Amino acid sequence: MKAAVLRTFGSPLTIETLPDPVLGTGEVIVDVVATGVTNYAIDVFSGARNYLLELPVVPGPGGIGRVRATGPDATRLQVGDWVFCDPTIRSRDDAANPDMILQGWTYRSAAALRLHRFFHHGSFAEQMLVPTENVTRIGEIDPADAGRWCALGRLLVPYGGLLAGDLQAGETLVVNGATGGFGGAGVAVALAMG
Repeated sequence: MKAAVLRTFGSPLTIETLPDPVLGTGEVIVDVVATGVTNYAIDVFSGARNYLLELPVVPGPGGIGRVRATGPDATRLQVGDWVFCDPTIRSRDDAANPDMILQGWTYRSAAALRLHRFFHHGSFAEQMLVPTENVTRIGEIDPADAGRWCALGRLLVPYGGLLAGDLQAGETLVVNGATGGFGGAGVAVALAMG
């Protein structure tokens, strides 16, 4: 498969041919159709953000694609399904306090490094290996609209916050303007929720 690879911080991404992902239990292989590029990607790629990221890596947090293959424990996903791939991967051995990574973007602790090494490559590739629980069917979409569906990753963060805050339709929400893209997404989600 073709992929954009970050070999060293401060160097441009290079297009390379890498081995296709190998499917296991609890995993899905997705043909990536669209993925977003964060406005601070240059700071990650240059090393200025000091993100924990073991190189070389195929960057890219999350995306939209079609299921290529599912593991034997998937019961509803079908080959060809359109899906959203959530980049927030959690370890499975401590549900109350899981170690987490953003696939293809960063890991947060020494314990999460093992997870980062396993689900290492992100969505700047033709295919990616994703935990089954991180793949959500989105129904039939026009392939030309796949890029628009990448906004889900931005919208789900404030949506989770609004749900956790138990905000109800008609209540007032104040959003700090300095929160950038997530703040703007929070306003859009709050309006959609009433």
